[in-house]
This record gives sequence, structure tokens and C-alpha cells, in this order.
Amino acid sequence: MATGADVRDILELAGGDNDSGPISKKDIINSDRKKAKKVTETLTFKRPEGMHREVYALLYSDKNRDAPPLLPSDTTQGYRTVKAKLGCKKVRPWKWMPFSNPARKDGAIFHHWRRAAEEGKDYPFARFNKTVQVPVYSEQEYQMYLHDDGWTKAETDHLFDLCKRFDLRFIVVHDRYDHQQYRKRSVEDLKERYYNVCGKLTKVRAGTGTEPKIYIFDAGHERRRKEQLERLFSRTPEQVAEEEYLIQELRKIETRKKEREKKAQDLQKLITAADTTTEMRRAERKATKKKLAQKRETEKPAVPETAGIKFPDFKSAGVSLRSQRMKLPSSVGQKKIKAIEQILTEQGVDLNPMPTEEIVQMFNELRSDLVLVYELKQAYSNCEYEQQMLRHRYDALLKAGGAVTLLSESSGAADSQSWPSVDDIKTEAKEQIIDVVGAPLTPNSRKRRESASSSSSIKKVKKP
Repeated sequence: MATGADVRDILELAGGDNDSGPISKKDIINSDRKKAKKVTETLTFKRPEGMHREVYALLYSDKNRDAPPLLPSDTTQGYRTVKAKLGCKKVRPWKWMPFSNPARKDGAIFHHWRRAAEEGKDYPFARFNKTVQVPVYSEQEYQMYLHDDGWTKAETDHLFDLCKRFDLRFIVVHDRYDHQQYRKRSVEDLKERYYNVCGKLTKVRAGTGTEPKIYIFDAGHERRRKEQLERLFSRTPEQVAEEEYLIQELRKIETRKKEREKKAQDLQKLITAADTTTEMRRAERKATKKKLAQKRETEKPAVPETAGIKFPDFKSAGVSLRSQRMKLPSSVGQKKIKAIEQILTEQGVDLNPMPTEEIVQMFNELRSDLVLVYELKQAYSNCEYEQQMLRHRYDALLKAGGAVTLLSESSGAADSQSWPSVDDIKTEAKEQIIDVVGAPLTPNSRKRRESASSSSSIKKVKKP
């Protein structure tokens, strides 16, 4: 059963302290305790006008005692749609009045609504009426500077009149040109004559000591451009397909060329690294023989940076095992690790020798040299395989060229066998010519070659 307090709470009315509902037995017994309690005044935030109850509950709740937003918000207007504030001023009167457009030469009069205060003013859109200033020449100027054997004065006057009428829209000028009375001219001819006359007039009328800007129209370039566009538009579907095929083959050739250049650079890096490593080893051995006693006393021998494997340097403070320096870095692949282990096993070298200073250094150098030899051998097999492929393609190309020659010589004699047509042989030869640059290796061929190169081990290793 709802009490008066519940009704006042729903209607958001302020109620007194005495109106707390029906009195029960507990209220009578605990009346002294209630009086002893101090009533603490809590700050209440009034819900802004126009805000829904659910929205306000998200911002402030009596149960959770959530604080309102820290940033002040303007709640004077509320969340209602702001109405237009109409003043007591009089509305400006509008009037139905006539107007004329200065762009029209026929004197047509139109009507529209306009403010009464703007009566008599010019048409506001007249400022967009931009006209092209076509130059005007006299008889004397034409005879002195503008005379041309291919153009008469009457024809030049007719051209400039059309340019002035149609604002240099040369397509429209060419359409309205009088081809019956005058010679038949193209759009490029009309443009060339107009801009030549304008340039000569600008140069003649310019003052002494000034260099005017003259627009030069290249009629020959414009004719070639339109001719190329016409040829491009009039292509047959077979020609379009052939062009797309040639573009794809060109991209393949460029891709293969980049791959070959990259392989050549990698091979050159390996060769240079091998030479550099050999020279470094020789210099270190000479220095070691001279200053071996001093190095043992002063500092530990540093591990040389080899080209095959770059072993990490353990320079951190604290105790570390010397065998950690023999651990292969994560940059070495599994195939190289297996190849190194196979070669060491075949040569009878222990995979985990006693990690003394000299053994660690020599063992790391040995494995680095093995990786370098493995990479050189793999690069050599790649080059040899590509050389064989190119040789086979070259032989096939020669055979295809000989077949075309024989077929052309024996074209007069009738034969019962069905020979391939000359076009088929030519297309096959063309494909081989395009593909003779070199095709990338397939994954299966690479796997077979890598397995073969890894299985073939080094039989004799020179001891340093």
C-alpha cells in the first residue's frame, strides 16, 4: 500500500519530517534512538528542466552517491529545442519588381521577389557575366603585321567575329564556320591563326623595353595528339589483347631481371666476405704469434666478426659459462644447422668440444667458414642451374627458327602429314624469346637442389 511519502517521491514534491507513513511498534520503541541521531543534510542536485529521468540517473544517483560532472554545464536553456527569439521590429517588406540581365542583348525583362530597399539596384548575378576580350585590329595593322598567304582578310575577320560571339569555344566556332564560302579548316588551323594574330598584336602594341607574355599554340603537337588518340580508340580487340600480353611479359622480364641482380649482389657479397675473412684470419694469426703472452695477461682474446655467422658478445656483468659462446644464434636456419652437424660428423669433429678459450674461438671460426662455404655452394648450384636452363631455351629457340625456315622453303610442295602452321611456330618462338631472360625457380626444384647441396659434404677441411 502506497503511503503519502511514496506519492510525494513520485511527484517530486518536498515533504515534511513528520510525514513518514504509518507509525509502527518499532517506531514507538526506538523513538529515543531516532531523536539521538543527528540529521545530516545532504546536497541534492535538481534535475534540469527537460532532461529525462533515465538520463539524469546516469549522471547522479541517490543510492550510489555519484558526483555530478566536474565541468560546469549551461542548463539555463534546458534540453528543449531553442525557439526563435522574435523581436518587436517590423518585418522588412518584399516587392515583386522587374529586372533585366546585362548578359542578354535582347532587352528581355523578367520579374522576381526582392526587398523593397534594393529597388533600383543592379542585378546581383551580373558580376558573373565575364566576357573574353578579343583583340580588334585596323586595316593598316593587318597589312603591315598580320598578312598571311594562307588566310585572307575577310576569312580572318570572319574567324574573329565567331570567336567573339562564342567566347573562344573553338569547337562551336568550327561548327559555325562558313566552309562553303571559305576553305575548309580544322580546329587546329583556327586556333593557330587566332593565337598567331593575338601574339603579333601583343608584341606590336607593347611598349619599348617591355617583354609581353605571348601564348604560343603548337598546332603540330595537337594534331599528333589527336591522331594518337584516334589510333588508340580504333584498336581491334585482338590488338588490345596482344598489348596486354606484351605488358604482362614485360613485367615478368623486369621481375626476373631484379631477381638476377639481387642474386648477383648476394653472390658478390659472399665472395667479398670470404676474401675479407681470409685476410683477417692471416693478420690475426701473425699478431697472435707476436703478442700471445701479452694478450693472455691483459685481456681475453675477442671473437672475430666473421661473415658466415655473427656470434653474440657476452659483455654483461656477472658469471657466465664459456660454452654459451659456442651456441649458434637464432638467425641461423635449421637447414644450415643440419648441414653443419652433418659435415662435422663426417669429419669426425665433436659437436660439443671442451670449451676452452682457444677451442671456442677456433670452433666458432670453423662453423662460420662451413656456413660461408654452404652459401657459396648453394649460389654456385643456382647459377649452374640457370645456365643449363638458358642453354636449353637457346637450343629450343634455334630449333624453332630452323623449323620456320624449312617450312617456308617447302611450302610449295603438297604433303600428306599435318604440319603445324607458321603462325603457331612463330608465336611459340616469340614466347621463348620473351622467356629466354630466365624464369624463377619452382619450389620443388629449389627443394631438390638444396637437399642435393646439403647432402654433398666437404670431404677435406684444411685445419687452420
